[in-house]
This record gives sequence, C-alpha cells and structure tokens, in this order.
Amino acid sequence: MTTVGIICIALLAVTGTLCLIRIVRGPTTLDRTVAADVFVAATAGAIGIEAAIGRHTTTLPIIVTLSLVGFLGSVSIARFAARDDGPSERTARDRKGSS
Repeated sequence: MTTVGIICIALLAVTGTLCLIRIVRGPTTLDRTVAADVFVAATAGAIGIEAAIGRHTTTLPIIVTLSLVGFLGSVSIARFAARDDGPSERTARDRKGSS
C-alpha cells in the first residue's frame, strides 16, 4: 500500500507541476482555467491518498470543499467567458430572417 501511495503522490506531483506551468504560460484564460481545475482535482486526489495511507477521515471536509471551489470557479469563469459584448452573427441573421 505504501509503494502504491508513493507512486500515486509522485504522479500527482508531476501533474501539479505541469498544471502550474500551464497556468503561468497558458495563452488564454480558458487554458488557465482548465489547468487550475485540474490542479485543484490533483490536490484533492493527493489529500485523499494521504487520508487512505494514514487511515483517517478527518480530511474529508477539505476534499469536499476543494471540489466545490474548483467546480464553482470553473463554472463562473466559463459563464463569464461565454458572455458576449453584443449580438452574435447568428442572432443578427435570425432577426433578419424573422422580420
């Protein structure tokens, strides 16, 4: 169990490092958002593995809170990015066709 836990933690550390690189270098806001969401998921996974190795359940609220924050952050940024400044080309075409 310890060997598997160490391997999992090492893989999650690599994942976290690559996510941090993408957050810093990401060309768009959505790339950074996806990398941050994966980073939060990897952190929650690492805390879960630590809880499994240590055989305790005291970190369960932390995992639930991290998951909720990651989800709400991703959804709010996606909604913000999807908002248009004006009518889209399709909306303008639909208005011309229905008039």
